[in-house]
Amino acid sequence: MMQKILVVEDDVIICGGLKVYLENNGYNVDCAYSISDAESALKLQYNLIILDINLPDGNGLDLCKEVRKNKNIPVIFLTANDTEENMIAGFEHGCDDYIAKPFSVKILNQRIKAVLRRSQSAPQNNIFTYNNLYVNFEKMQVFLNNNPIKLSATEYKLLELLIKNRGQVLTRNIILEKIWDCDENYVDDNTLNVTIRRLRQKIEIDPKNPEYIVTVFGIGYTFGE
Repeated sequence: MMQKILVVEDDVIICGGLKVYLENNGYNVDCAYSISDAESALKLQYNLIILDINLPDGNGLDLCKEVRKNKNIPVIFLTANDTEENMIAGFEHGCDDYIAKPFSVKILNQRIKAVLRRSQSAPQNNIFTYNNLYVNFEKMQVFLNNNPIKLSATEYKLLELLIKNRGQVLTRNIILEKIWDCDENYVDDNTLNVTIRRLRQKIEIDPKNPEYIVTVFGIGYTFGE
């Protein structure tokens, strides 16, 4: 089935160009030129949203946050806001990838493929497998190469959080809030470093070159590729 993409971009030329290019590469593409257009379009089903931040009637960050509350649709920001702070804000609002303008349509196409691939391989039901790692969420069991791995409660929660948000980069602040602050256990930043290191020592073949708990430098962590 053809994948359906919504492009939310107020520049008519950019939006039209993306529509032509992506449809020539096998996608079904709709364009929205404002937040209100996008909200109307999202009454339909989409596999991916390409979203600008600066829109005439609002902020794409807020739209991304709303999408994350109500729908499980991957979001790629495509924007002229290219500072590190802008990028971190994008990931904190729930985007799956962030591309700064000017951009290459060929690279964008590869990013789209990667995001769709990751979203489609997200864990189904209570079982998750990836390479040699097996996780049963219902029984809270973790196996590596068919051998049981004993994790602390915090290590397990961290692994589960990353797996269930696979395809997204979780900032350090988001992880701290989800794992510790929700229990009113306020901790310093080094606690996360220690937990990440211990988890890697238990589930990574080579903790110095991790394949499961991957660092996205300057932002946070993601699971897998």
